[in-house]
Amino acid sequence: MSQLFSAAKIGELNLTNHIVIAPMCQYSAESGQASSWHRMHYGSLATSGAGLLILEATAVEPIGRISAGDLGLWDDATEAALDNVLSDVRAWSPIRIGIQLGHAGRKASCHVPWQGGHKLTMDEGGWQTVAPSALAFNEQDETPESLDLAGLARIKQAFVDSAIRAVRVGIDLIEIHAAHGYLLHQFLSPLSNQRQDQYGGSLENRLRFPLEVFEAVRKAIPSSVPVGVRLSATDWVDGGWDVEQSIVFGQQLEQLGCDYLHVSSGGLSPQQSIDVKPGYQLPFASAIRQQVTIPVIGVGLITEPQQAEEALKQGDADLVALGRSVLFNPHWPWQAAVALGAQVQAPPQYLRSEPHGSKGTLV
Repeated sequence: MSQLFSAAKIGELNLTNHIVIAPMCQYSAESGQASSWHRMHYGSLATSGAGLLILEATAVEPIGRISAGDLGLWDDATEAALDNVLSDVRAWSPIRIGIQLGHAGRKASCHVPWQGGHKLTMDEGGWQTVAPSALAFNEQDETPESLDLAGLARIKQAFVDSAIRAVRVGIDLIEIHAAHGYLLHQFLSPLSNQRQDQYGGSLENRLRFPLEVFEAVRKAIPSSVPVGVRLSATDWVDGGWDVEQSIVFGQQLEQLGCDYLHVSSGGLSPQQSIDVKPGYQLPFASAIRQQVTIPVIGVGLITEPQQAEEALKQGDADLVALGRSVLFNPHWPWQAAVALGAQVQAPPQYLRSEPHGSKGTLV
């Protein structure tokens, strides 16, 4: 029997299989509000057959957006827009839906990727960014403001408020974004955090704010809703954040009630040197998984069904996440089920699409 297509569980949340659709920014919101693109996009992914769909990085406050097109969840208007989209998706799909909550920090105020992705000037509609320390991502970028204690308190409360809104619109799972060089990752890494107070310097201090954010969110929402964290296991830069520090972070998150870890890498520094190859991040997931007892999601160039199956069987991860490959092929789980001799959920409208010789795959 395929392990990939066996039932899975994160916290109290039951999943039909071990396939996760990773959060992927769409840069198509309007003032933070989910748009008709999101209805189409998530409607498509909701019929994929994956066990869990995690919505894109969703900003907890306007200045936390990567771009002006980022999805947000900070007021009644953004909440209502997301609720409207999700209502349509749920009308046709039983898929479990999570959301990734984040703040871009110094990597905010950018053009969308297909317009170059570079920093917006103030004349172009940009805004002042914030960070643990007054250190820009690129030398040519405007310097971010170093957050004071009042700013930290505001952002922590923004995460809590967004999580409460997410639960109110029926989200099944919360993922806190502490990866890819965004604000919480900026606190973790000594390359971006050069504070002299209780939030900088030692590993204990650099962990403090991300742990505080997690703990505040966990306490604010029902225990039936899992809360996990996405982290970059390494900066891929000498002297930066690494897998050993990630293990400590994961262990402390587990002690605070974290339900899972989603292990990615990189994104903090333009100096990163990444050895990209199939499954290149799975060794990090495996190393962390050996030191915690909560589920670990592996991600990163997992593109073939047998590759995903082996990642689970070898103990590299408890679940596997797909990103760009499922954008290219939204029915990847269907094809994986055929390849592995398994069954997968599909809308009744599509049951007759099964290839000849694969009858009974779609249920």
